[in-house]
Amino acid sequence: MAEVLSQSQIDALLNSMQNGGGTEAKKEEEPQVKYKKYDFYSPKKYTKDKLKMLQNIYDNFARIASSQINGLFKVTSEVEVMGVEEQRYYEFGNALSDTDVMTIARVTLQGEMQKVPMLIHIAPEIMISMIDRMTGGMGTDQIPSSYIYTDIEVALYQRIIKYFLNINKDVWATHLKLDVEFDRLEENPSMFQGISVDEAVVIIMLSVQMQGLSGILNICIPGTLMSEIFDVIDKTKHFADVDDSNLRKGSREDILDSIENSELDIMAQLGIARLSLDDVYNFQVGDVINLNKPKDSDVTLHIAGQPWFTGQLGVHNKNVAVKIQERVENV
Repeated sequence: MAEVLSQSQIDALLNSMQNGGGTEAKKEEEPQVKYKKYDFYSPKKYTKDKLKMLQNIYDNFARIASSQINGLFKVTSEVEVMGVEEQRYYEFGNALSDTDVMTIARVTLQGEMQKVPMLIHIAPEIMISMIDRMTGGMGTDQIPSSYIYTDIEVALYQRIIKYFLNINKDVWATHLKLDVEFDRLEENPSMFQGISVDEAVVIIMLSVQMQGLSGILNICIPGTLMSEIFDVIDKTKHFADVDDSNLRKGSREDILDSIENSELDIMAQLGIARLSLDDVYNFQVGDVINLNKPKDSDVTLHIAGQPWFTGQLGVHNKNVAVKIQERVENV
């Protein structure tokens, strides 16, 4: 027996036909706005401006590192800053495996040795490629991320990592005096206790690509060291602003007063003679050198290597002296 439709079913069928479809069109779901969770128990210590400054500094680091890799290992490479993030140290430490090798570097800030070190980690595939090319290989072999370095490779690792450490001095030079020196290699990062697990750290992540291989170079700067660095930068900037304002207020006389005690070398040139090497070789005590100038001619006074005055040679208080006569034009 055929099913008989009710009036409500007939009305729904007619409405669907008028809308151009046999089934009711599904409404598009509105995209949900995703929010990043903020941990109020461990708030961020560094503003976006400070992290941006670090990224600019290590953009220069990336360019210099790329040039060094190209020159040292004769291979085309590209180094780029992927990001600068603030984390807790345990997050950085948990990302490393037991077979990873981490570099511990001593930091000297404005001539004072800092208690906390700087940490650097390079992906094994990139480091092994550089070691292979250093020993005459092609550096194209693929290796697992759990690769264990041999004793010889560890020694070469130390030599290579020092090239990257030396770059820090140049990239920080415009802001402060910061030296980074190699301390040791930590072959088991989980055993390193030099930084508290809950301490805030800044991670600079750099992508390294060379000869078809790619890997990450991580630089970890502890929060204690970052605070010292930013304090020095802020103080230096404040003193620079004060000095600039004083210079703008000062007059020409003030500037001259500040440099009037500067020392300059003054040389009196008696004359110029051109001799052959044989004549110089055969010099004897008592020989006379002809300066090709009359005996009463003027001498030239050179200040800081430049001729400034002409004068007359004489004696003052039983010492040889020069009496200044006139200014040399077109100094």
